[in-house]
Amino acid sequence: MSAQTHRVIFVDDEEEVRRANGQSLDLAGFSVETHGDAESALRAILADPPGVVVTDVRLPGLDGLGLFAAIQEADPELPVILITGHGDITMAVRAMRAGAYDFLAKPYPAETLVASVRRALERRALVQENRSLRARLDAAVAEDPAFLGVSPAITRLRQFVREVAQADVDVLVLGETGSGKEVVASALHRWSRRAKGNFVAMNCGALPDTVVESELFGHEAGAFTGALKKRVGRIAHADGGTLFLDEIESMALNIQVKLLRVLQERVVEPLGTNAIQPVDMRVVAATKIDLGQAAAQGTFRDDLYYRLNVVSVAIPPLRERREDVALLFEHFLRKAAARFNREPPPVTPAMREHLSRHDWPGNVRELGHFAERCALGLSPTGPAVPEPAKPATLAEQMDRHERGLIRDELIMAGGDVRVAAEALGTPRKTLYDKIARHGLDPNDYR
Repeated sequence: MSAQTHRVIFVDDEEEVRRANGQSLDLAGFSVETHGDAESALRAILADPPGVVVTDVRLPGLDGLGLFAAIQEADPELPVILITGHGDITMAVRAMRAGAYDFLAKPYPAETLVASVRRALERRALVQENRSLRARLDAAVAEDPAFLGVSPAITRLRQFVREVAQADVDVLVLGETGSGKEVVASALHRWSRRAKGNFVAMNCGALPDTVVESELFGHEAGAFTGALKKRVGRIAHADGGTLFLDEIESMALNIQVKLLRVLQERVVEPLGTNAIQPVDMRVVAATKIDLGQAAAQGTFRDDLYYRLNVVSVAIPPLRERREDVALLFEHFLRKAAARFNREPPPVTPAMREHLSRHDWPGNVRELGHFAERCALGLSPTGPAVPEPAKPATLAEQMDRHERGLIRDELIMAGGDVRVAAEALGTPRKTLYDKIARHGLDPNDYR
């Protein structure tokens, strides 16, 4: 705790009571300031807010309830502990409902006072931490909402992306699933001279191979069965702007050949026509694998890899910039609460522990989903399904284990069932059946 959150203001008009209680709190390690009336205590509180205020209800002039009301107006989150006689207990309970932290009925043992003050100071410390976090977040959003964070890694990334954006070269973005590759691609577009053009995004792994060619290059009416009308492809739509190709490692080799020609000659030839259309665009490709290794293994064209890898941007995984986790979590928590039309919940010690201990294999995307669960009031760190009261059978244990494996792989794959099925060595239809049986939804991990 800081020095401020150790500070206690104790208010009582009886000198002996002030001396005895001040001594008890001082021996417990707190910094104590005593006052004999509410007016002088209020001036001290407003000038330099303490960690907690302990006040007798019955005081000359402004009484303890009046002092509590004035504190509530100045800072509703400052804990106030009321000291009451037996006849005032009902009134004290009403005050607690109005926001008082605790009340102590006279006479009370010194250890009861110390314990209540310690709990109140712990709450105050948490409030102060949350306020500091919110202030840092507001400053970070005001400076740059695209790259939230204070870590050296994110600072270097932000600066590098700004520099590359001005160069107007094709870029290869490298990063794990959920690390924010599209955020980087969007920033490259937004900070470039192409900002007024279209930012056209396409996930190469989300479309069947039979559709990718038409989506990219476009087609004329009648070019193939089902092509009832002309379609402008993503490449042509990105003319004057930026084409973002996510999961480019999923692109079929025959499509890679045609994409290479586009990159080299800056022309596009829609399906069903010999007309060649020039295009002026920047291409940003993103991958979560080592394309150089994929090229060496023959699963990705080496000439396309070399053409794309003019400038590469590597996004650090979240586990390598842990100092940004709390800031990002607060940002996602605010957004989720606004979307669900709720007040953002306070960041609890349990949440903080999970934020600091977890390795975040799903990176920023996983952190965003965690914030959404917290905003909805769901148990953020508990199991996804309730544990049975009786000992689980072998079948139940196997089911839970299977569900956890599938859920973790969906996180790693960003909700892409095809990628998850390949990683698990399971036919896609079988995995879909298991996903349905376990009550999972791939969209939750996109």
